[in-house]
Amino acid sequence: MAVRAGIVVTGTEVLTGRVTDRNGPWLAEELRRLGVDVGAVLVVGDRPDDLRAALRFLAGEDVVITSGGLGPTADDLTAQLVGEAQGRPSAVDPVLEREIAGIVERFTARRGWRADPEATAAGVRKQALVPDGATVLPPVGTAPGLVVPPAQGRTGPVVVVLPGPPPELQGMWPAALAAEPVQRALAGRSELRQETLRLWGTLESQLAATLRQHEFPGLEITTCLRDGELEVVTRYGPEAQSEYDRLVDVVREAHAGTLFSTGPTVDDLVASALGDRGLTIATAESCTSGLLVARLTERAGSSAWVLGGVASYANSAKEALVGVPAEMVASYGAVSTQVAAALAEGARSRFGADVGVGITGIAGPGGGTPEKPVGTVHLCAVGSSSGGLPRSVVLPGSRSAVRHRSVTLAMHMLRQLLLGGPPA
Repeated sequence: MAVRAGIVVTGTEVLTGRVTDRNGPWLAEELRRLGVDVGAVLVVGDRPDDLRAALRFLAGEDVVITSGGLGPTADDLTAQLVGEAQGRPSAVDPVLEREIAGIVERFTARRGWRADPEATAAGVRKQALVPDGATVLPPVGTAPGLVVPPAQGRTGPVVVVLPGPPPELQGMWPAALAAEPVQRALAGRSELRQETLRLWGTLESQLAATLRQHEFPGLEITTCLRDGELEVVTRYGPEAQSEYDRLVDVVREAHAGTLFSTGPTVDDLVASALGDRGLTIATAESCTSGLLVARLTERAGSSAWVLGGVASYANSAKEALVGVPAEMVASYGAVSTQVAAALAEGARSRFGADVGVGITGIAGPGGGTPEKPVGTVHLCAVGSSSGGLPRSVVLPGSRSAVRHRSVTLAMHMLRQLLLGGPPA
């Protein structure tokens, strides 16, 4: 690509996994939409040498974006270190200092906090340090952002310094893009398209065997197998559109039985099928305890088709709330195809829904038997004109993995029930 970028996410809490990085993926996709190719997303802790090393590593890019390290504490050193790397010493901007002080004062007053004036003033001064010649991006929270080009006579990328909290970073992003040094650095960008094929039941090795028989110049093809779904993500410029169309034809011909989407996710497909047809759905979940109904209600507007769900974890809840017969549980066990079907029909009946889903299983790590090992899950999806779509599996992985894979399988059962296509 004509324009490349690198991203540096700072913070020991992100490096150690206590906080999930939301900024790196968000920035990468925003840059992709702009036609900018991201070469690397680096996560570093709050150690000056590590941030310096990350900036040196990305010195060949056109733009570098950092997130985090703009607070008032001693470990927030991003602005100062970026200034040093760009050959621009930092000094306190008095106008910015007064602006930040006002923000902090209003912030503490709203919360009724009592702040130490001396400590607060020191923190404000620290946040008002600006590298010489940098463009200041107005604060969205308490910290301003910065656009820092290399000093005169030096080469290197423009560095955009953004705050760590995702709402602040995203709120500041338009101002960062509008800054003249950024506009100049991005001037050579071109359109970068990205499309996704989704398969259910095809292994990566099977797809690789198909693709090895062809060449697709101009396409960057990556694959990811996750919870049974194989995503084929392709990036390309407009000039390679015909090659991408040929890729779709090749995959469709070789894997017609498993290709379920040329774009939308399974969640998109299920939501559209329910919404477009005016159908409603309810769930009764044992081992997943509400994860399926939570996934169904993740999107705005889902109240039009999701009536509700029951976390029928205990046998007493299965019997009292969903109407599973006690004798069925006694005869077949709570983890059985019969109980999964009764949960699905009970949810549909009790909520008055068009579609019902039942899930019961052993997520582990304990509770398994030789007949029903850990990972055994029984699912059923029923519709008003359907005799039921059952499925019994033994899923690998941890307790969390079994639960989440069960929900993904349930979504594909719903796709099959509502739309047909590759079986779940």
